[in-house]
Amino acid sequence: QVQLVESGGGLVQPGGSLRLSCAPSGSIFSINDMGWYRQAPGKQRELVASITRRGSTNYADSVKGRFTISRDTAKNTVYLQMNSLKPEDTAVYYCRISGIYGVYWGQGTQVTVSS
Repeated sequence: QVQLVESGGGLVQPGGSLRLSCAPSGSIFSINDMGWYRQAPGKQRELVASITRRGSTNYADSVKGRFTISRDTAKNTVYLQMNSLKPEDTAVYYCRISGIYGVYWGQGTQVTVSS
């Protein structure tokens, strides 16, 4: 069973930056899209950013202009560069990869923005 391994979360001050990475433990065939979601305490999981197999990107309004999603197609790895972080960005961040054989989720990585 392929697992997604996330890294890069942590504690950062408001205005700071973090870069999240997500890589599969094995091969995922014919990836359709890759994305990052987040879930804050007491809230539903929400889409942060996604990127299709053709490279089209989509962002939540709350992160436009601050976050950038990118990928390394050779490694099937997806990244989320987060700049100008705000306390309201605090959440557990999950990566998601959709392939022809199913959808894979990461275990989540905590991002805390606090002074």
